[in-house]
Amino acid sequence: MPKHILIIEDDSDFRFMLRRAFERAGYVVSEAANGRFGLEVAARSAPELVVTDIFMPELEGIETIVKLREAAPETKIVAISGRMAIAGYDALESARKLGADAVLRKPFMPRDLLRLVAELLAGDGLRQSA
Repeated sequence: MPKHILIIEDDSDFRFMLRRAFERAGYVVSEAANGRFGLEVAARSAPELVVTDIFMPELEGIETIVKLREAAPETKIVAISGRMAIAGYDALESARKLGADAVLRKPFMPRDLLRLVAELLAGDGLRQSA
């Protein structure tokens, strides 16, 4: 049975690109344009893995990760962001500390995300950065 992945990303073009990459790799995919809707989708569909952007409207990624971790501790989470550290604050490092199993800085190649997701779903991923 194919694994279910939820993509939470406010950039519709980027979300579409991720969806296509995952579907071509054989995954079942759901998507949401922000953290608030993402939490609703996750509650209804129980994905095995969530890929979430950090900076989004309505409910940003850090809070989304914390709430996902509380609601479904077994769900794997990959945090993604294109923003670099500002004034010593690195959002991806914070995401990792607050519950993301792995982080990936944009831009990245879809194959890098697919490899990371496959490792996490196989049980090989232990809170890593790429």
